[in-house]
Amino acid sequence: MRAVVINGKEDLEVVEVPDPEPGPNQVRLRIAYAGICGSDLHYYYEGANGAFVVREPLVPGHEVSGTVDLDPSGQLAPGTPVTVHPATFGEQRPGIEDRPHLWPGGAYLGSASTWPHTQGGMSELLLVDRSMVRVLPRSLPLRRAALAEPLAVGLHGITLAGGVDGARVLVTGSGPIGLLTAAAALAGGAAQVTATDVLPGPLERARALGVHRTVDVSAEELPAEAYDVVLECSGVPASINAAFRAARRAGVHVQLGMVPDEPKGINLAPMISKELTVLGSFRFKDEIDAAVALLDARPEIEQVVTHELPADRALEAFAVARDSQASGKVLVAL
Repeated sequence: MRAVVINGKEDLEVVEVPDPEPGPNQVRLRIAYAGICGSDLHYYYEGANGAFVVREPLVPGHEVSGTVDLDPSGQLAPGTPVTVHPATFGEQRPGIEDRPHLWPGGAYLGSASTWPHTQGGMSELLLVDRSMVRVLPRSLPLRRAALAEPLAVGLHGITLAGGVDGARVLVTGSGPIGLLTAAAALAGGAAQVTATDVLPGPLERARALGVHRTVDVSAEELPAEAYDVVLECSGVPASINAAFRAARRAGVHVQLGMVPDEPKGINLAPMISKELTVLGSFRFKDEIDAAVALLDARPEIEQVVTHELPADRALEAFAVARDSQASGKVLVAL
């Protein structure tokens, strides 16, 4: 089978590898699409995603859709359309029994956080545990279904916020996660959704999704104390500081955007003086099921996908995905 492999910093190739054979309780999938996300870009352009260094050839990709190729149990027929919850969970710990995505020792598709690395889905065939498979409605195209994983990230942030029905919502950063989070907030009944960025391309894509207002924060300050819920999707310290100022008193700030594991210039004074509830948001628990349902109900969300390139143009796909002015979500077609 054909697979996209990252060997290290700016070292990517498309290779032929043996077809994998499913083991006990595994299903083999034929992948149709794999989305490129921020962690994939870090692995390729830097050879690492934070502390997780590429030490062996790594197949990236955890945003996938496809069909069942082989289920030895016979429970899933060949050709069944599916997406995948990319996590396997680790060791249960007291106090977080209901949050398996936080249990230590888990793994995620396309990640160098484990040794051996957990290979991802940017390949023609993928083996996954049966528990990871999500059967899709026949009405949901595989191209749109590839957005289920990143949409679940946004839905998890909204879950942590306690919902957004009737709320004034600020989404900071209009990359793919921000766009999908904004779409989820609109679908969740937010009274007003404002999206920010520093580039015109992402802001134009946010307007196309139907947000009520966009703000170029390189040229305009956000209004103070104007939002009930802030969903911070950029991970940029200046954006976090602006979001703290923009949240109303006793408002909720959910940090979806990942930040480096190092001291950064974050101003906590507004958080204290306004008694903000500030929550970290890490991946998701089971919101991928709600993401599938939302994608099926809202075809317009597919416009977040701006580029689709075949696997033999993977280098070009990564370059396009890195250009946030030109691209939203970039898919590699296997």
